[in-house]
Order: sequence, then structure tokens, then C-alpha cells
Amino acid sequence: MRLLRFIVHTRRHPSAILLLAQLLGMLLYPFLEQTRYGHVAFNAFGILILTFTIRMVHRTPGPTWISVAMAVPIIALLSAQMMFGMPHLVAWSSGLEALFYFYAAGSLIAYMLEDRRVTTDELYAAGATFTLLGWGFTHLYLGVQALAPHSYGAAVNPELPRTWTELNYLSFALLSSTGIGDVIPLTVHARALASIEMFVGLIYLAAVVARLIGLTMQPTK
Repeated sequence: MRLLRFIVHTRRHPSAILLLAQLLGMLLYPFLEQTRYGHVAFNAFGILILTFTIRMVHRTPGPTWISVAMAVPIIALLSAQMMFGMPHLVAWSSGLEALFYFYAAGSLIAYMLEDRRVTTDELYAAGATFTLLGWGFTHLYLGVQALAPHSYGAAVNPELPRTWTELNYLSFALLSSTGIGDVIPLTVHARALASIEMFVGLIYLAAVVARLIGLTMQPTK
């Protein structure tokens, strides 16, 4: 009975599933990165997140075919990396994933702003959009690092490239304007992208989240 209720709830609120999947990925990736086949598991989970995101975009005003058109080459690139290694594809796959997540975030924002009635799913969508933006910038940083090594530094093992988890930590610290931590952008181009993410985070909180909160505070007629 509980399983049935959970399935019904997820069908009504797919934004919640996307949000939970992304949060789960953020918790699992540190373990996956330390395993022998961590890269394969990492890409496999990334493909799973892509499918959840496409399902969510299908419920928004954004055309689903655009997300599918971006997801197909991403899956092909991730599959090639899983089967044949090919590290030179990281810049391409990361760049496409960044565009994919930014498009999905934009679609969810349009979904939340299309009326003046706040639903439970739109509240979940607010959280999912924030994580989509965070993931989008994370992949953008990965692409920058693939093209220009040593663009990001850290107090621990500064000579090594930053992992997805480290760059994700940097992304969410900048997006939420809570600081920068011990992972820092070193080059002018990396710092420019960091500045843009801080701006996007402030605008999202001020324009979208504040609007949703304001609508929920309005008295019902």
C-alpha cells in the first residue's frame, strides 16, 4: 500500500523525483569516484539523470524535442567514454550536458511562472531548478578544466585535476552565495564563469523563489 502511494505521489510530482535523484547523485558520486569502475558508474548514473530530466521537461512549456536532441549525443559520448575511455570527449560531453541542464532549468522556470497559482509540484520544481543550475555549472567547469587544465585549484592535491564532486561543491557554494570554500578558480576565464554563476544564483533567488514565496503568502479567495 505504501509503495502504491509512493508511485502515485511521484506521478503527480515528477519534480520531486528529479530533485531526489540529483541529491542522491551528489551523495553517491564521492563513493563512485573512489572505485575502480567509478567512471563507468558515474556516466551511467548521469544517463539516468538525463532521462528523469527529459520526463520533467515534458511537463513544462519547453519543447521536449530540444532536450531529447541534446540528450542523444550526450548519451552517445558518455557511452563511448564508458566503453573506450576516450578522455578527449570530456570537454564535448560536459559542454553539452551544461547546455542540457540549463535548458531544463529554463523550462522549469517557465513552468513555475506560467500562472499565479503555486502547486506542490512547483515548490519541488523550485528545488529541482536550483540543482539543475548547480549541475549545469558543474559540467561547465568540467569542460573548462578539460580544455585548460589547472583552471581550478584546491588546498588538497593542488596539482591534480578537480573531481566532479569538488567542482559541484564549488558550483553550489557560488550559486547560493554562501562562500567559495577551498576549491577556487585560478584563471581569468574560470573566474569569469564563477562570477556569472553568482549572478545567476542571486537573480534566481530574488526573482523566482521570492515570487513563489509571495504567491504562497497571498490569502486564498
